[in-house]
Amino acid sequence: MLVALWSVIVVGTLVGAFFLGRRLWRSLVGLGRELARAGEVTAQLADRAAELADLAAQQRPATGPTLFADRDELRDTVRDLRREREGRWAERAQRHADVARTWRRYWT
Repeated sequence: MLVALWSVIVVGTLVGAFFLGRRLWRSLVGLGRELARAGEVTAQLADRAAELADLAAQQRPATGPTLFADRDELRDTVRDLRREREGRWAERAQRHADVARTWRRYWT
């Protein structure tokens, strides 16, 4: 009787170990597939980041020395930059006023 009980316990343990091992193997294979896919996506992301960095480098304005540049051109450039800055300030002030208006609606 004791031999039969131990035989059932050992066989049951081996069957359970088989199913556990099979599940772990399948999980490991799935993990490998996902890691391969993640590597491909990372490579695509790196390529896209390089493209965007090149595009940003092309669109970056020149900031080199302008010691011997034409003064009229420099003044025009500064004037244009100041106009753009004032436009941004006006947009920001308008957004702040809109937010304040919405806040007043809730508090009154």
